[in-house]
Amino acid sequence: MTKVLSRKHLLSMKHLANADIYRIFEIAKDIEAGHVPSFHGKFAANLFLEPSTRTKSSFQVAERKLGLDLIDLEGATSSLTKGETLYDTLKTMEAIGVDVAVVRQSEVGLLNSCAGDLNLSLINAGDGCGEHPTQCLLDLYTIYEHFGQFEGLEVAIAGDLKHSRVARSNAFALEQLGAHVSFVTKPEWEDRSLATNYITMDEAVDRCDALMLLRIQHERHEQSTADQSYLEQYGLTKAREARMGPNSIILHPAPVNRGVEIDSDLVESDKSRIFRQMTNGVTIRMAIIQALLKGEL
Repeated sequence: MTKVLSRKHLLSMKHLANADIYRIFEIAKDIEAGHVPSFHGKFAANLFLEPSTRTKSSFQVAERKLGLDLIDLEGATSSLTKGETLYDTLKTMEAIGVDVAVVRQSEVGLLNSCAGDLNLSLINAGDGCGEHPTQCLLDLYTIYEHFGQFEGLEVAIAGDLKHSRVARSNAFALEQLGAHVSFVTKPEWEDRSLATNYITMDEAVDRCDALMLLRIQHERHEQSTADQSYLEQYGLTKAREARMGPNSIILHPAPVNRGVEIDSDLVESDKSRIFRQMTNGVTIRMAIIQALLKGEL
């Protein structure tokens, strides 16, 4: 298996072997123990062409904790508005001395076509409906933190599968690590290229060790998908949560639509790891940057 990290980029979970994932976890644990390297004098560029709160902010915090100097680029104020390609923007960052570039944009696979001729490290922070590898790694770390393993775990991913880059990255990685993955969604949001193992939410809460909820991505739908009955039919209600196993956990990449995919009272319940995921997001992104800049994989 080709290891993209060995080429100084992280673009897809499909380029990471299990050993790579566990190595990132080891680095994260070292960081949590206080072993934080300094990259003073190195530069990180953050280019977010789609809205982001958690991913962008956690990268900024991670970069600052590692001593990196930051360049934050907004699509509306960059030369992309003048017709410059993303590749040329990244080559410009490389030319002025940037060491790592974090990019979120809407075209699936675009970063793959840019990466081959770049000497800086490129991190995919979400490419449309494609993949979101750093979110996946923090989700995996949160699961591993609780269970200490993946082999044999029952994981259900529930929500807007058709438009979810998080679902794609997690489904692939979890199965590679030995978990059993099932899916819950409305019929029109099924993605048969992703999987065929579809179950109901009632089946999911009865069997799953980890339930990963997804936001309805209204911005990627061609028409309004507002549905007042979604929570009762496909979401996690308090009645369903009560049927989950005593050691089971709830995850959500956020932003959370309270009262839609999950009852508002459950967001901060004992089983919820939603805000723990956000904390882990900083640590894991620090670990990824360290691995890229120090060639530790």
